Amino acid sequence: MSISTAAARAVPETEKEKEVAAWLAANPDFFQHHGELLASLRLPHAAGGAVSLVERQIEVLREKHQGGEARLAELVAVARANEQVAAKIHHFTRRLMRAPTRRAVLAQMEAAFRENFEVTQTVLLLFGHAGANTDDLRFVRQVAASDPNLAGFETLLASGRARCGQIRDTQRDFIFGTDSAGIGSVALVPLLGEAPLGLLVLGSHSRDRFHPGMSTEFLARLGELIGDALARD
Repeated sequence: MSISTAAARAVPETEKEKEVAAWLAANPDFFQHHGELLASLRLPHAAGGAVSLVERQIEVLREKHQGGEARLAELVAVARANEQVAAKIHHFTRRLMRAPTRRAVLAQMEAAFRENFEVTQTVLLLFGHAGANTDDLRFVRQVAASDPNLAGFETLLASGRARCGQIRDTQRDFIFGTDSAGIGSVALVPLLGEAPLGLLVLGSHSRDRFHPGMSTEFLARLGELIGDALARD
């Protein structure tokens, strides 16, 4: 036995496979010049039996194609959902712009969330005077900024960022009152100006409607729009 043969036998099979794989990767046109090998190579098939290398390559490409189609369909669905939300925000913006007074702004807000965004419960906590003639707007509540019930929302208000998910029972009772038992999840949207103006709370019966993993970009835009609209007298 020659030294070269002994050395070859000493090399682990896995190392040989790596060398062959590396060589084939560096010479992708090898089988173009040795097409007869493709017909003789056989690979195990998941369903049993064996298939040729060409058949296996076609199967792999088909699987990749199907995976790409699924991913594309997912992206299209997300894009359409975002387009629908963007259209709702555009409609919401126009409603606020057409409202001549602060009270009209508040009335349009409540109607929009109920009619266009299909929110189960909407509560607007305003820190300070809510404005005249708002007694019939049940979703508006005037709360002093020093109210101890707001202590649990200090971090949220300080960050100015919307948050979605579940809240503590005491917080839910404070916000929704007698309707709190039916609230499964909420979206909390701080309304900011030179100082915090209030807190918009959107409630849903479903625990999955507002969840921590969802994007809050559109909610942040809503908060900005409402904060600007409420700045009027």
